[in-house]
Amino acid sequence: MNDILLETVNLKKHFPTNAGVVHAVDDVTLQIRRGETLGVVGESGCGKSTLGRTIIRLYEPTEGDVKFEGKSIPGLKGKEFKKLQPNMQMIFQDPYSSLNPRMSVSNIIAEPIKVCNPSMNKAQRMEKVERTMELCGIPPRLFNVYPHEMDGGRRQRVGLARALALDPKFIVCDEPVSALDVSIQAQILNLLMDLQERQQLSYMFITHDLCVVRHISHNIMVMYMGQVVEYASREELFAHQIHPYTRALLSAIPTTDLNRRNQEKLLLKGEVANPINPAPGCRFAPRCPYASEKCREPQRLTEAAPGHFVACHACVT
Repeated sequence: MNDILLETVNLKKHFPTNAGVVHAVDDVTLQIRRGETLGVVGESGCGKSTLGRTIIRLYEPTEGDVKFEGKSIPGLKGKEFKKLQPNMQMIFQDPYSSLNPRMSVSNIIAEPIKVCNPSMNKAQRMEKVERTMELCGIPPRLFNVYPHEMDGGRRQRVGLARALALDPKFIVCDEPVSALDVSIQAQILNLLMDLQERQQLSYMFITHDLCVVRHISHNIMVMYMGQVVEYASREELFAHQIHPYTRALLSAIPTTDLNRRNQEKLLLKGEVANPINPAPGCRFAPRCPYASEKCREPQRLTEAAPGHFVACHACVT
């Protein structure tokens, strides 16, 4: 059996504006294996969330392909796509705005079941809801409670339960713990990892928090202005950063280690390039301390070490 659950090939998502075309996601190729987590990191506006939404077709791709279990998703329509859709779900960043305030917890979780499994009667749906709530650590007393009556951690558990109600194989986790307290973050992360082990789930985990991505991910992809600049396993990336942008990100991680308090920080200077009709060269060049004339040429992901890819001509020559 093919171990690759989901892959994208030269995926692009562009948004036309009055000033030109915003290249939100540009030429992204990736693979996610069954039961593994791909962490996606980068600054705000780099295209992480747009990538996740394009993969599950909340946005239609501009170019490129998304394959789920070897089947191309963008070409699917009608019943074919509806049959595939339950296998790909999403957990949103804000656990409050992503839930319908006029629906109780049980109805929020039951809604996708009702839409995707219309043959299931109400008793069967409620039984499924109860099992899913138990799986996500939601106590039965919250069955008829509304979102505004819960704290952020419980709301996010409801969002997770809604995603799991259809027994998906792949979930896009769009910064699911960024709006939560640290103690609650740990609970949600441990729950996600436990569910992954039990049900062989695959995640795309989008986050700003490099400590979180190190904890939960098997592989990590670094994005800058819609493009992938570095990709490697978790262990390899944290041990050997190659791209200057990745090194700058990791050097900014706060530490309690007194032996590292004087460690040099890589500070980025210069202006962020315009994402509207960008030039074909490296988009990080205006902020890169190693930029040269070659940076005006298109940069392609190149294998600098076994399983470690980087898009920088200066880093792989």
